[in-house]
This record gives sequence, structure tokens and C-alpha cells, in this order.
Amino acid sequence: MPTIEEAKAMAKRLRAALTARDIAIQHSTALELVAAEIGFANWNVAAARLEGGAAVDGVRLERAIPIIRIFDEAKAREFYCGFLGFAVDFEHRFEPDLPLYMQVSRSGLLLHLSEHHGDASPGATIQVPIEGIAAFHKELNDKKYGYGRPGIVKQPWGDELTVHDPFGNRIRFLATR
Repeated sequence: MPTIEEAKAMAKRLRAALTARDIAIQHSTALELVAAEIGFANWNVAAARLEGGAAVDGVRLERAIPIIRIFDEAKAREFYCGFLGFAVDFEHRFEPDLPLYMQVSRSGLLLHLSEHHGDASPGATIQVPIEGIAAFHKELNDKKYGYGRPGIVKQPWGDELTVHDPFGNRIRFLATR
């Protein structure tokens, strides 16, 4: 996904290329065309969602990073890294025998997994937009994971694939296209 500045540059190049072919469009039209090409309903939505977007009233919210409660490090690694394909970015313990706090990531999605009882409650559900849900479904089911073989459910709002971790948490992957 491009940044806001890259999307603006794309619009500028598009407008220049069309002008070279004697097709004149306004800059706002070029922005709308770029927004549609990268998968947004219009430029306003794209500008709000692309990284590097301008702050509104001095406030710019970043992506949320869910904290997911885990109880067993080995099971967490098996599920999140082995099954879902996340990589461990960092691990932290205050002392060697104290609870684990770690970050895992995949394709820009960051999750914090915590054994600390005060960080999160088990039974959480997070919804994750995903491109390529069919490929992800195949990848997961090809692993023959012993504790789950998720399917794709066609919902009125789009295709959905839900996985359940060993700690009672759910991740709903929702197709964006």
C-alpha cells in the first residue's frame, strides 16, 4: 500500500501522462482515479487511511495493536508462528522466570501476545482486513494443523475466515476484495 505522498505522486504522473495524450483532467479527478486503483471508495477515504496522512485538528491516530492474552508460550508459538505464519519481532520478560510479552507480525499486522494477567482478557475477537483470503485459506489448511481447519464463510459483508487460538481468542480475517 502506498503512502499518501506516493499516492499524490501517482496522481501527478497520471495527469501528466494523460495531458501528453491531449486528455486534460483536473488534479482532483486524478486523485479519485488513483484512490479507486488502490482500492478505496474515493480520495477522502484513501487520504484518511494511507500512512503518512495529515493529522486532523493536530491528532493523527495510528494503527491499533491488539494485546492478546496467552497462557502457554509453546502453544502460542505453535499457533501464531507455526500455523498462522507470524514472525517474532521482540520478546520481553522482567526476569527470566516471569511472564512473556512478545510482538509477532505478518504483512504489516502487529499483535502483542502477553502472559501478564492484567494486559488482556481471554476470549477476545479481533477483525483483520485481508487481501488474498483464498490463498491464506489454502496455506492454513495445507498445514494440516491438528487443532483447526478453518473455512471461508460467505457473509453479507464479505468472505470471512475465523481462527481460534488455544486461549479462547478469535481472529476474523475479512476479505477486502
